[in-house]
Amino acid sequence: MNGISGLRHRTTVPISKNNIKDCTSSSPVNPFVHNIDLGPYDKIKVYILTVVLLPLRLVAVFACLFIAYLLACIGTIGLSQEDLIDKPMKGWRRSLSKLITATSRFCFRSCGYRVRVIGQQATAKEAPILIFSPHSSFLDAFVAHWTGLPCLIVRSQDRQRPIFGQLINYTQPVYVWREDPDSRQNTIKEIKRRTTSPDGWQQILIFPEGTCSNRKGLITFKPGAFYPGVPVQPVCIRYPNRLDTLSWTWQGPGALELLWLTMTQFYTYCELEFLPVYVPTEEEKCNPKLFASNVRDVMAKALQVPVIDYSYEDCRLMSKAKKLGLPPSIGLIEVQNIREEYGLDARVLETDFLEKFAKFADHSTGLADAKQFAKYLHLPVDHPKAMELFDINDSDRSGTLSFKKYVRGRCTLNGSIKNSVGTNVSWDVVKQRLKLSPENLETIDSFVVNLKSDANENDVLDHLYAAVPEWSWIVSDLCNSSSP
Repeated sequence: MNGISGLRHRTTVPISKNNIKDCTSSSPVNPFVHNIDLGPYDKIKVYILTVVLLPLRLVAVFACLFIAYLLACIGTIGLSQEDLIDKPMKGWRRSLSKLITATSRFCFRSCGYRVRVIGQQATAKEAPILIFSPHSSFLDAFVAHWTGLPCLIVRSQDRQRPIFGQLINYTQPVYVWREDPDSRQNTIKEIKRRTTSPDGWQQILIFPEGTCSNRKGLITFKPGAFYPGVPVQPVCIRYPNRLDTLSWTWQGPGALELLWLTMTQFYTYCELEFLPVYVPTEEEKCNPKLFASNVRDVMAKALQVPVIDYSYEDCRLMSKAKKLGLPPSIGLIEVQNIREEYGLDARVLETDFLEKFAKFADHSTGLADAKQFAKYLHLPVDHPKAMELFDINDSDRSGTLSFKKYVRGRCTLNGSIKNSVGTNVSWDVVKQRLKLSPENLETIDSFVVNLKSDANENDVLDHLYAAVPEWSWIVSDLCNSSSP
């Protein structure tokens, strides 16, 4: 039985974690959306404090930043960038971190921050890496000043930021050079070097999620922090405030609005909970993804929130969906799991799969029914091949296609084509085997004629496959069904 016939004879859908999630009737948590509803009291308070309190806080912030900047300049004076990367600062240079953290803490406190610390921070020897989550705001930067200014993982361009760049450089961060194709591997190597070095490096602070969320769940942890296989200390961040003016997500208020709203609150309450040091097993040392997943489970339990298999790549799909006029939430398809399962590149999902889906999906709901799908194929809705294709994609038999189901269905089709018998037919033969009415045949023929680049029949099919990838399955299925 080849791949095509195998799909035809499928009567049930295998039960898997992904299918269960996709079939659920309740709406999944969207960690990348945040809205702030200001009541009358909140609006009045914000307007009054903008005039009365905000100017004073801004003066305090700029004064503290300037002092911290001068201290960071003194601490790195006479050191080249290579010196900062090669060995940790010691002696009086490192002692300045106490003054910088004291200044920075005063800065945050003057802005209303009230930080409560739960538990005990481990030493660098006990846990070379601090894992902070959930990461929800650029204002999460306060954690560095309550943990002794550990090394950061930052983008290389952050070094050029006025004032902040010098403060970041003082922490001797691991810079990520995104324009370098080997950046990921180099970053992992540098983390391994520092965490296993006898030189006495300070701890490394990492937000393993790689992007901000609304703290309603823990998204996928990137495995980079877990490759060294050393003990880590999970640290939970909480903001137990009535009004959330901190969450900086892909859909919601911008950075300046959040900063303004936060600085016009009387207080912003924060909690840092240091959990027990997590020592990896031998299996986890050999499997960084398992290590990351297990640490995430521990933190989710402490935070009492669910784990959600979304990542930065899902955010990119949300942005692309919005540009195409679709509901952004359709981009939440657990890209990391799909990439691992089917070997897809994340950019292919954006530039091919999502753009094709946008051609037939309803732009108000982000879903498609059998009629819309058949129209995209340029076939009648009751044509056997249109019905078979829709059923293959509609894994839960709900009668509608989501983008996630479309991706999985199309990947399944691609796999069946690879396992099928090779075909080499002309467009005329395909038309005969479709058994269409003259009217419907004229419709599909007109569509195909517009795709022609020359008189080569095989070239016509290649263009058809590029325009509507599902046609490669239709042609393969027609030919295999007719073969003895």
